Amino acid sequence: MDEDTRKYKEIILDTKSNTFCGAKWYNATIWLGNGATTSCHHPPPHRIDPDEVKNDPSALHNTIYKKLVRKELQEGKQSRECEYCWKIENLDKNLVSDRIYKSQVYDDSALQEAFEMDWRKNVNPINLEIAFDSNCNFACSYCNAGFSTTWTHDIKKNGPYQDLNSEGWGAFATEGKWSMPYGPKNEENPYIEAFWKWWESDLQYSLNELRITGGEATVSKDFWKLIDWFEKNRDCKVNLAVNTNLGIKKDKLDRLIESSKFIKNLHVYSSNESFGIHSEYIRDGLIWNEWLENTERLLLEGDLASFHIMLTINALSLGSMDKFHEAVIELKHKTGKNIHLSYNILRFPSFQSITTLPNHIRQERADYLEKWTNANDKHLNNSEMDGLNRTISYIRNIDEGHSVKEVSDLQTRQYDFFNFYSQYDVRRNKLFEQAFGDWPDLVDWYLSLTNNNNKHHVIEAVEANALDWGKEIFDGVIDNAISNGLINGK
Repeated sequence: MDEDTRKYKEIILDTKSNTFCGAKWYNATIWLGNGATTSCHHPPPHRIDPDEVKNDPSALHNTIYKKLVRKELQEGKQSRECEYCWKIENLDKNLVSDRIYKSQVYDDSALQEAFEMDWRKNVNPINLEIAFDSNCNFACSYCNAGFSTTWTHDIKKNGPYQDLNSEGWGAFATEGKWSMPYGPKNEENPYIEAFWKWWESDLQYSLNELRITGGEATVSKDFWKLIDWFEKNRDCKVNLAVNTNLGIKKDKLDRLIESSKFIKNLHVYSSNESFGIHSEYIRDGLIWNEWLENTERLLLEGDLASFHIMLTINALSLGSMDKFHEAVIELKHKTGKNIHLSYNILRFPSFQSITTLPNHIRQERADYLEKWTNANDKHLNNSEMDGLNRTISYIRNIDEGHSVKEVSDLQTRQYDFFNFYSQYDVRRNKLFEQAFGDWPDLVDWYLSLTNNNNKHHVIEAVEANALDWGKEIFDGVIDNAISNGLINGK
């Protein structure tokens, strides 16, 4: 932790509570297609009451559950849904968790106001991320049909994945119907209607940043409806951000570049974390050279306020994270533009987590990345150094990615690793041994898992729902609040 970050934590955050985080008040992600929300991308999403948003559109963000978690953070409690940050902070006090970064973006006065605020009070977010739907042209290996329609097509065509036994197996045995209950056109969707009411009334005046995600944002008709709104309202001061995999067709990339000319502050976020064929394997649908070329073109031709790359750090990405960073460094030099990296450690599905790799591979990767980081520190900024050092510490020391549900044992997760990717290869016309041929230790370990006893036959697609992932946490907070008389039970 650098000196400025340490002082910020001690003076601004720790003087409020040991767990205070401004994101719980001022940040939100809302999946409008199915009515779910969370405060940042680490906690599991929870349901929004459709009747409540009809009366108060801000209930898209100000759910009773979220208010109760705010109360816990005001009181210095390590809320269970925020364990991603607690794992980092409890591991080493000198490591920087996302709680710090997600608070630093807000004024000190706003943080103080949130800390002193009555937990029952509504508050407008300052940074809001929304997904209109789950339409997507990619089917990344760690995604599922609930967040990608291309994944839905896979399950409909090939049926459920078989012989998976670790928690969350149902995500790969469902067509994801839960994610778009109002259909692909979102007809009579109360959450979409509430958003536009909220946007037109006061959200457009109180927001600092509105960020559109998906699926793939540029595939959504509602995204382009919003672009049209911004073109007609060029004096709007809200920063607009878009998450795009940049595997998009030329006409959409052209229009995105054109939009950057009339939107005052357009921020673009893309995702990648590995190099070449590794990236193409993990992110099915991505073509590495196309992603590089589209990124370069957007940086050179677009009038962007900023460009970000989000790394989803999973077991397979560790083989080429160094080469990926080198490619980004080259892009920075070539374009003369700054590229911001964010480091997000994958926890679900757990069999694709770093923690599922055998210890000898984990330690070798940690040692290698540490040497690479130290040798290339002159090319890395403070946040990149923090992100890499945090990742290295996680690789070495964390044995279980999450405890949202009762977790599977290591052997079960490792067998699921093989069973999933061997089926993924057939469905996606890939070959694990070829894609990771430059990482022989991984391939040898992978092949050693061939004959395993993880058996689980699924006859037809199940009605799994990703919102059930955090139901235990959600119910615990609500039940405790009812028992203590904070809210009335329904």
